[in-house]
Amino acid sequence: MNQTLKPLLAAFTLGIVLLLPSPALHAENWGHWRGPSLNGSTTETNLPISWSKTENILWTTPLPGYSGATPAVWGDSVFVSSPDENKNLLLLCLNRRDGKIRWQKTVGTGDRDVGRNNSTSSSPVTDGKSVFVIFATGDVAAFDFDGHPLWTRNLATDYGRFSILWVYGSSPLLHHDKLYIQVLQRNAPDNKPPRESFLLCLDARTGKNLWRQLRATDAVQESQEAYSSPIVSENHGHPEIIVAGAQFTTAHDPNTGAELWRCGGLVCHGGGSSRLVPSPVTTDDSVIVCAPRREAVFALNDGGTGLVTDKNIAWTSKEFGSDCVTPLYYQQKLYVLDGDKQMLTCLDPKTGAKKWSGSLGIRDIFRASPTGADGKIYCLSETGTAVVLAAGDEFKILATIPMGEEPVRASIAASHGNLFIRTSQNLYCIGKK
Repeated sequence: MNQTLKPLLAAFTLGIVLLLPSPALHAENWGHWRGPSLNGSTTETNLPISWSKTENILWTTPLPGYSGATPAVWGDSVFVSSPDENKNLLLLCLNRRDGKIRWQKTVGTGDRDVGRNNSTSSSPVTDGKSVFVIFATGDVAAFDFDGHPLWTRNLATDYGRFSILWVYGSSPLLHHDKLYIQVLQRNAPDNKPPRESFLLCLDARTGKNLWRQLRATDAVQESQEAYSSPIVSENHGHPEIIVAGAQFTTAHDPNTGAELWRCGGLVCHGGGSSRLVPSPVTTDDSVIVCAPRREAVFALNDGGTGLVTDKNIAWTSKEFGSDCVTPLYYQQKLYVLDGDKQMLTCLDPKTGAKKWSGSLGIRDIFRASPTGADGKIYCLSETGTAVVLAAGDEFKILATIPMGEEPVRASIAASHGNLFIRTSQNLYCIGKK
């Protein structure tokens, strides 16, 4: 071949390759329990509308035990936390392509099952280099993708055993090589030893404390507790760590933990005290938080200093609410699932105006949070029935798929063209064949 033509041919070939569609160009990882944007959504495409136990199931892997923890997915690795029959607390790494278990590590012991929760409900988190997990025993651990331990520590040893009625279930937040862990707990009945609620920041590389910020509240008893998880909000280029629970929403400096502002209103007006379960969600303009027991949904303007209850609440709605399910923000719309009434409501996040509301068509309870991807909304009930809806300006159910294997409380992860559904028995990888 003429030597002068070789560079031209190589450039032409490269151009053709770049023009060809590649699924890898659209693949997105699912590193946190609420996905890459911490709001339940992803840019994944080409996901199935329907499936069954025999249709569109790429692989099925039995798991050692039940857990409400959502899988974390990065590249060809899927991370799952689980108890086993001996009450060991495990972290597993599976091959995303075939579901085979690459490695399994015991992080702690002493699983407890209370109500709808156990000691493995916190979801693992990863940044593509390391994976991190926390259990209700206070055991925290980091591993590389080959399963080599990086560091371990026990927060119960450092700060006292967690004092939470229905077992600790907050998931950690990983942001810029910092691991943020929220512990909102009640005082023991006799206050011996006293318990402190706090937000803890660890160096993700070493596990050592960078700071620990106490979080004050005038809440009492169960209202001091929260099962929500911290998120990061980009406030005009200034990141803030948002924590919801114990009757307040607070924003913290990610570098020091200092409280920047707090907003009240997360109370149960029906009398008595009540824990908070749904995590906060950020939209383009605000922070969305749910009060306990389906009391109300609030949109908060980010920013300010001190107590901002009177000036930062953009809108409030008591027409709909959520007791346990974290809302979904997807394609500039807010979706709130009332898991007890099986009602999904679509809202304008700027004004709180309702666009539509509809019944999911089954009488199951929903504890898993909805996932938005590929123009669809995926909901999963406690009995293992998936309901797939169209995302958009009208209420439309596309498919209802009974899978069984209850109780099912982990949310659906979507990554690399696949859906990852965890039941009480198995982890399913679902995709178009």
